Amino acid sequence: MKFSKLSQLFLVSSVGLLVASLLTSCEIVTIDYLFVASSSGSGTASAGQIQTYDVDSESGAIRPGQPTVASGGSSPVSMTVTSDFANLYVANQGNNSVVHFAVSGSGVLSQKDTVTTATPPVAVATNPAKTYLFVVSGTSSATLSAYSLSSGTIGSAAATVPLTLGSVSSSFAADTIIPTGINVLTNGDAVYVTAYDQSAYNPGGPVSSTANPGWVFGFTIGSGGALTPASGSPWKAGIKPTALTSDPTNRFVYVTDFASNELIGYTVQSGSVLDFMVNGPFKTGNEPSAIAIDPRGLYIYVSNALDSSVTSFVISLSTGTPSAAVNTTGSSINATDTQPEAILVDPAIGRFVYTANHLGNSVSGFVLNATTGTIKPTLSTPYPTGDAPTALASVPHGNHSTESVTP
Repeated sequence: MKFSKLSQLFLVSSVGLLVASLLTSCEIVTIDYLFVASSSGSGTASAGQIQTYDVDSESGAIRPGQPTVASGGSSPVSMTVTSDFANLYVANQGNNSVVHFAVSGSGVLSQKDTVTTATPPVAVATNPAKTYLFVVSGTSSATLSAYSLSSGTIGSAAATVPLTLGSVSSSFAADTIIPTGINVLTNGDAVYVTAYDQSAYNPGGPVSSTANPGWVFGFTIGSGGALTPASGSPWKAGIKPTALTSDPTNRFVYVTDFASNELIGYTVQSGSVLDFMVNGPFKTGNEPSAIAIDPRGLYIYVSNALDSSVTSFVISLSTGTPSAAVNTTGSSINATDTQPEAILVDPAIGRFVYTANHLGNSVSGFVLNATTGTIKPTLSTPYPTGDAPTALASVPHGNHSTESVTP
């Protein structure tokens, strides 16, 4: 059969459109940038690094993105981003530094400025207004500092307060308080810090105090960054609290207790006072290490270090009570690689969960079922990282909106 030139042109055009259509349908679309802080070597003094991964919008699978950058110190342990996703801060425990990076629209990190803390930083957080960076530090004493922020640049400390049990009892005032986590309410009214009393809880070592081991310290954030202890603070928090988070509506705070394998729930009262949920605490896996709530405020995800797993909970929007989400596979265990230490839910669409696996040298990924809260592994998980990853942060790509809910 012979074709006219016009017919040939039409055929070629049709084939081209078909091929283009197939390529477009297979195109990978980045929905988030995922940042992973880890060590560049196995030594305790090895320089820290931040790796960037692109998150696929369809599958949640991640792939290497922009070039890896130095964290600005050694032993990075915590990261946070501002509410506009334009700035990232990393706490480096090895050289007592908190380093500021600007985040470009394509996920490029550019180091800007650094602040040096008097003691090793443990965790960092920013307020929604992007005016303060909160740093909790100390490995033999605990201190909370609020540094002023101006267009992301770290300024001087607006407030610094010690974390002690002196208000509980004068006999506990000299106890050694070890901070473990930090959280700022999304309304910017208060900041909470988890810590444990090493003088009362010291496995394998001596104890010298009869105080309750685990605590949550709460402070209202006032004008100029002033930190005022909330009435009744600190509040008991099990034995060894490791992490905490709050829901997007500022009504509930949740704390993981590493030693008791439990999730402790609190309701936020007037004046940012915390009150125990009467039906808690709630069972987790073994040695819960980190916690995250999805952007809609519907589900809680807890990483369990000893089990190498993630426990998922559904939040009762009226009471805040978490109940375990049962996977459709019949299994309540969502396996990660070895020893997850950090966990987050992607901020762009709130459909993917990731853990940083300290001994696995990897990130594990899960797809979140928005209807049930259950999760299942992403394609090709786990994904290799640098040595001993410890912290995660993420920003949406481009103009993607973030998910939220106001019950």
